[in-house]
Amino acid sequence: MMAAMLLMACSNSHQLKSPDGRLSVRFSLTDEGEPRYEVEKDGKAIIAASEMGFILDKGDFTRGFTLKDASLTSHDETWETTWGEEQFIRDHHNQLAVTLQHESGYLMRIVFRAFDDGLAFRYEWPENEGEQTEFTLLDEVTAFHFVNEPQAWSIPWTTEYYEALWSKEPISGQALRDTVCAPITLEWADQPIHYGFLHEAAIYDYPASNYYYADGAVRTYLTPWLNADRQRLADKAYLHCGSTTPWRMLILTESLPEMVASRIMLNLNEPCAIEDPSWCKPMKFIGIWWGMHLESMTWHQGPKHGATTANMKRYLEFAAEHGFGGVLAEGWNDGWQFWGTDHNDFKYDVPFDDYDIDFLAAHARSLGVQIVGHNETGGEAGDYEQHLDDAFAYAQKYGIHSIKTGYVSPIIATIDGRQLNKGQSGVRHYRKVIETAAKYQVCIDNHEPVMPSGIQRTYPNLFTQEGVRGQEWNAWSKDGGSPCEHVTVLPFTRIMAGPVDYTPGVFHFENPIIPGTRVHATLMNQLGLFVCFYSPLQMACDLPESYMEHPDAFTFIEHVPCDWKQSRLLSGVIGDYCVFARQDRNSDNWYVGGITDENPRSYSLQFDFLEPDATYSATIYRDAADADWNTNPYAYEIETMDVDCTTTLDLNMASGGGFAIELLKK
Repeated sequence: MMAAMLLMACSNSHQLKSPDGRLSVRFSLTDEGEPRYEVEKDGKAIIAASEMGFILDKGDFTRGFTLKDASLTSHDETWETTWGEEQFIRDHHNQLAVTLQHESGYLMRIVFRAFDDGLAFRYEWPENEGEQTEFTLLDEVTAFHFVNEPQAWSIPWTTEYYEALWSKEPISGQALRDTVCAPITLEWADQPIHYGFLHEAAIYDYPASNYYYADGAVRTYLTPWLNADRQRLADKAYLHCGSTTPWRMLILTESLPEMVASRIMLNLNEPCAIEDPSWCKPMKFIGIWWGMHLESMTWHQGPKHGATTANMKRYLEFAAEHGFGGVLAEGWNDGWQFWGTDHNDFKYDVPFDDYDIDFLAAHARSLGVQIVGHNETGGEAGDYEQHLDDAFAYAQKYGIHSIKTGYVSPIIATIDGRQLNKGQSGVRHYRKVIETAAKYQVCIDNHEPVMPSGIQRTYPNLFTQEGVRGQEWNAWSKDGGSPCEHVTVLPFTRIMAGPVDYTPGVFHFENPIIPGTRVHATLMNQLGLFVCFYSPLQMACDLPESYMEHPDAFTFIEHVPCDWKQSRLLSGVIGDYCVFARQDRNSDNWYVGGITDENPRSYSLQFDFLEPDATYSATIYRDAADADWNTNPYAYEIETMDVDCTTTLDLNMASGGGFAIELLKK
């Protein structure tokens, strides 16, 4: 449903309300022609009048504007996802679009959208007849003047690949003074809203955003800082009339389950651009990967080479036997022998001579299993672009429909020179990879990415991304591995931005590489991650022989889906614990997962999310009474019972523990 109304252009102030009327956004121009916006919820100020605009090579575009026109529209539709945490998503918002004319003659449009659970806005540069169409963006001057100071969960902007531990402090604290990456998760104690999520949506041709705290007339003031062109440090982006920025989005909710359920970011992206995306099929997979981190295998050829014909054959047969859709082979291609030198020369269509791709592709096909490809670039993004068509045509030839890409280098070499992957040219590169892959029916698992922004709605072949301190850190990090708290923070921070390739499922905790470094979890915690962490391409990361040490617990991983009809956060506290319930998209069955930090805790699980008047057979995987991540991680119990929507089940989670439940409708 769409309704539109042209507003009086003579007014320099316009108000936009959310569909439920509780959230309002007011736009205004000052006497100097400076654009401002402010936000209220239930009549209480959340964001005070905050600056908008840019510094361009054409001049100061934070002032000198007049209002040319303004219009209000309403939108309400429900659309079906190709895959995801829900099958159907409602997009219900009201929109205000204001077109401004700068004193230089250029036009700039600001589009605001108000949802019941938050707001978003972006800048657009309409085609401007008679004016020069290209310009350079030197700075974005968008401010968030929060009336009351929130606590912020964030990671430093200098973090390589976004792989850091998240920490919480007031936004005026040292971390935000030093600049942090988007997204930022916010907590207020005494607001009409208690949780916020500040991020961006639909980033295609613009630098990824960081934020920093700056002193101003209003105390709690955040503003973006954009990654610059490393060749021309004053330049942040190269734009033209017809360009748009990403959406600046802010989820605002009263509860944590409401925040996690928000789909504002997906709704801000364009509908699916692939005519028939039915080939984008979610699946679980295993891979020749964890052994490299344990140093029992190598990426390059030699006595411990992992991706050999014999080893891959064994993995393919294990995958087929246990219901996995694919097997990843890292280190399969020529070029890994140069890894760690000054010379990267990866060949994306030349296997090592001990990896018989013709035999393995035929064997995989006979077993009903896919090979998951791997294209590591070593940061040579520009070189990779020159070989994209060949690489994806090669994959298509061998029935490979998913490829894990990698950019292990703090600075990637794009066609525009050596850049941060978060800069504009890096963002352009990732988009080119996704669009090219779609032509060959190849799905992408992007490692060392730019932070997700919902593009998977438009290109559902962008399955999942890293951009997280993942499981591998628990194999070799000299700090001992990620603390128990880490996994209880991620569902409310990084994973709010999009699917994550965290690689859960470690079943063997002894670490031969660095004594004292290990997974800070019980076995049941690792099971719980398969429900708490969302990815449509979900890896069970451990070795096949490790899973056979606990085949009864492994049954949950065999059964749990990775494509959902609906998802709910049942309960949680950021950094303490979380419990999720998700319904399988292809059946009436439900799956529940819970994880906790270093503190043992009791949880009373109510099954009121189940269908009324139905009975379910529940298989419950939980920590034993004496389980502990550090001293007894393998202690668990499995039991089966019937439950319905009136059942309550008391569960104990050990230190670093968790639980997982499969609910089969009878």
